[in-house]
Amino acid sequence: MNESPHPDFLWRTPEPRRAYDVVIVGGGGHGLATAYYLARNHGITDVAVLERGWLAGGNMARNTTIIRSNYLWDESAAIYEHALKLWEGLAEELDYDLLFSQRGVLNLAHSPSEVREGMRRVNANLLNGIDAEWLDVDEVRKFCPIVNTSPDVRHPVLGATLQRRAGIAKHDRVAWAYARAADRLGVDLIQGCEVTGFDIAGGRVRGVRTNLGRIGAHRVALAAAGHTSVLAARAGIRLPLQSHPLQALVSELLEPVLDCVVMSNAVHVYVSQAHKGELVMGAGIDAYNSYGQRGSFHIIERQMSAALELFPIFARARVLRTWAGIVDVSPDASPIIGLTPVENLFINAGWGTGGFKATPGSGWVYADTIANGRPHPLAEPFTLDRFTTGALIDEHGAAAVAH
Repeated sequence: MNESPHPDFLWRTPEPRRAYDVVIVGGGGHGLATAYYLARNHGITDVAVLERGWLAGGNMARNTTIIRSNYLWDESAAIYEHALKLWEGLAEELDYDLLFSQRGVLNLAHSPSEVREGMRRVNANLLNGIDAEWLDVDEVRKFCPIVNTSPDVRHPVLGATLQRRAGIAKHDRVAWAYARAADRLGVDLIQGCEVTGFDIAGGRVRGVRTNLGRIGAHRVALAAAGHTSVLAARAGIRLPLQSHPLQALVSELLEPVLDCVVMSNAVHVYVSQAHKGELVMGAGIDAYNSYGQRGSFHIIERQMSAALELFPIFARARVLRTWAGIVDVSPDASPIIGLTPVENLFINAGWGTGGFKATPGSGWVYADTIANGRPHPLAEPFTLDRFTTGALIDEHGAAAVAH
């Protein structure tokens, strides 16, 4: 498959200034997208993105790049659909080929209860204006001929939901595109800069302490995914988040055989084939809390077993490499976006497995929240105080296999 030439120049490497209007902590997809939309949508360019490692070296480089918006509840569907609509024009807007491929996502049902849940979600999606279809077994076989639809397996396929606009993109290209665009608008991208503490006086954040020295800021925005709870604790805030390793793997390069994304909650795996030919597979989280980026061998073993049950054709494919990202999971499997008890300190966390697909939408609403000092309308249901009011948005089902 042909790819467009890579640009000769991406972004500057500036020294950090003494102070900025906005400091974003975390140079992954959400942090970079937030910086871009702060500059593009709100004219706020006095912005620094601080990344302790290298840009997009965390979860942005450690996910399976699935993009979809078919979540169950109205609040979730709204923000993920906003993101999907942005994805559909993002390559042109950022002038960068993101290898965005709307190849469709199948979510298989293997029991009568999963059939009922799938049909319910299709109807809920349609009511929210989101494309969704229910496929019976014959239609699943026609859409994805290599999936095992035999009735004589442990978890026979009884049907599937399908979102045709869903798909995948190339994660590093997404990060590089946002970084280049933000840099062009004047944002400073500072790598190797770890935030070790916050300067807070009178209940208001005044800046951050880093391994490169103090950096003053009128506003500080956290966007560090799995490590957000660690950062928030340094500001005296205890978040309702747990961090877990989420493993994935890729196979050796194969000829193109799978032109859609297949997910299964019961069999416990999701599979796609990347543009270069490798199979990309993900599974559930490791049950224990950890910030390790390797995970456990038994998860990989179960993952491969599940994949072979759905795809016997892959029996001789060899695993090329494995890795883990650190997902931060909230009690209702929905994100936290908005203000914190510390004035002008903002939070964007708790996306679990939904972080990559939400990247443009998350950046859009987070930038608006920071710029205006109140939650964007799409972010209002996801504020931190829902864990005291009880207005939870339970997406454990739609969040799928990893939760």
